[in-house]
Amino acid sequence: MTDQSLSLPKAGKHDEDIDRLFGKNGPLSSSVGEFRSRQFQMEMAKEIAQAIVDAKTLIAEAGTGTGKTFAYLVPALLWGGKVIVSTGTKNLQDQLFLRDIPMVRKALTAPVSVALLKGRANYLCPFHLERTLENGRLTSREDVGHLRAIKRFQKTTLTGDKAELASVPENALIWNLVTSTRDTCVGAECAHYQDCFVMKARKEAQQADVVVVNHHLFFADIALKDTGVAELLPSANTIIFDEAHQLPDTATLFFGETVSTSHVIELCRDVLAEGLTHARGAVDWAQIVSVVERAARDLRLVFPADSVRLAVSQIAPSSTFFPSLEKLKEELDAMIVTLKGQAERAETIGQCLTRAQDLKHGLEAWQTVIKGKAEGADVLWVEAFSSSLQLHRTPLSIAPVFSKQREEGAPRAWIFTSATLAVKDNFDYFTVQMGLQNEPSRTWPSPFDYGRQGLLYVPSGLPQPNSPSYTDAVVEAALPVIEASGGRAFLLCTTLRAVNRAAERLREEFARRNLSLPLMVQGDAGRTELLDRFRAAGNAVLVGSHSFWEGVDVRGDALSLVIVDKLPFSPPDDPVMAARIDALEKNGGNGFMDYQLPEAIISLKQGAGRLIRDEMDRGVLMICDPRLISKQYGKRIWQSLPPFSRTRDLEAARQFFGTPEASEASPSPEIQEQQAQAEKTQPLPI
Repeated sequence: MTDQSLSLPKAGKHDEDIDRLFGKNGPLSSSVGEFRSRQFQMEMAKEIAQAIVDAKTLIAEAGTGTGKTFAYLVPALLWGGKVIVSTGTKNLQDQLFLRDIPMVRKALTAPVSVALLKGRANYLCPFHLERTLENGRLTSREDVGHLRAIKRFQKTTLTGDKAELASVPENALIWNLVTSTRDTCVGAECAHYQDCFVMKARKEAQQADVVVVNHHLFFADIALKDTGVAELLPSANTIIFDEAHQLPDTATLFFGETVSTSHVIELCRDVLAEGLTHARGAVDWAQIVSVVERAARDLRLVFPADSVRLAVSQIAPSSTFFPSLEKLKEELDAMIVTLKGQAERAETIGQCLTRAQDLKHGLEAWQTVIKGKAEGADVLWVEAFSSSLQLHRTPLSIAPVFSKQREEGAPRAWIFTSATLAVKDNFDYFTVQMGLQNEPSRTWPSPFDYGRQGLLYVPSGLPQPNSPSYTDAVVEAALPVIEASGGRAFLLCTTLRAVNRAAERLREEFARRNLSLPLMVQGDAGRTELLDRFRAAGNAVLVGSHSFWEGVDVRGDALSLVIVDKLPFSPPDDPVMAARIDALEKNGGNGFMDYQLPEAIISLKQGAGRLIRDEMDRGVLMICDPRLISKQYGKRIWQSLPPFSRTRDLEAARQFFGTPEASEASPSPEIQEQQAQAEKTQPLPI
């Protein structure tokens, strides 16, 4: 970047610039409508600016309302050099690119170029669109309409980003036929290469000062070298991870390896189509494909119809799984021989050969482990869905891989920020997972007056969460509070089964009590559509699972009650979690206190964060799980939450919605006693 409005500061000399920029009469205040000078935001911006100038690492937790986005964007745009900003979701990517960065860039008059880079599946592929139009392989009338809209879109779009075409849902199946994958991209041999939207996006990213990506894209690139990020990393001076609490799960996903029977069946479909198109009569393509498909389906049928997750060690040696896996590999080998003989006939047949060889490699890796010849600390496990079986190979720890990635190349700044990285100001859970143990970390609290704006209500008399009637009891306890709040509520559940049962009970009770409150349930529509309906209704009740625990921003009166059915501990059947806990305990750690509990606390902090989104919000956080009170670790959990006023009295919770001053509700004796004990060791603001 050149000709910037502020020159590059020397170490420790940028504080005055930050004070001026974020001050009451600074450029942000005069250019950004709702901007207000915040002390913690300025402190955070100074720390980030220093880390950028020194090319160091900083772990920064900023409570809701701190303004962390501006706190990292201002130093990044002015002093960051080549910057990569990675966010948790594509929605947040779009928000940064379309709203936040342009706003800051304009306020600072910083002449920086900005690019948005997504995975190739987000961009229309002219080659695959042309093929689909020619082949007409459509299964519904809806697809026909969508295809017409996409064809018109191709003629007007500059980016090819499917998010721009609102009339065709992003999850519509037609997109699979008109976008490319790493396996199906023809590359430089493609007749449409000069018009390729993926290539254009990557070229713009290489030339831009600031590139906005998402975590999936970032880590997929490290694993696959297919997202364009690999070409950006060597020249990057600053890398910023927003919503950094999601990194361990995302990195685990991409540092591992997965082979799915659905991948095999998709390959078979394409082999048949390409073989009949380019080498009809050369071999019996239908026969070649059918035996591989049958072997893939037989492997899936080894396990029951219901979903199942098992470590390899839990699969009985006498199971048909192992011979079925061998049979699939043998049939895939035979297909590879055929494809090798026909690959010269067409580039697309050559692509099918490469895909088949990759799948074979994945299956062989599994067999190597099963036969006891593998090296390294990987967890092998299977996951069965209704129509597919996935074979996973997941690293026991991502820290070594990520640390190696950070050490490569020239020194650069690494900024990790989120509202939820610490457990009671302790960052160990996050830093150990990411290999960041010796890096500096800071916490800046939220500016909100949680004691006045919010109330934590823990109802009495609920059964233990493993009770068969637990969800019914949660609904019974929640209904009086929902009535008092006039709807305007999220009911956040830890399982989809609980979502469905709670929704069923609420429908019954709303009808019986003549409550005309709109009920919205995860799965009835996409998340964005449900949230739009929720905001518009103003008195709705939304029942959702993990999709609504984070990344959801509903400000104002539309959301005044957040109900959490139970503490969000990971399911005990998770093979990766079980293996990591086992490894931790073998090294002298405590699996529950050092792994399961911190993970649940961070997830709960995210759910609680949906309630108070600005200085004017008020509401009740209702956590139904009795373990918050009955278990010793419960104190550690509620001490990690925002410092709401607290009560176990239903009437106090109901009165909170009566008048603005009702938030002065008195805590119950049980909570008062726990507060007093807690404050002996760590004072908690009330």
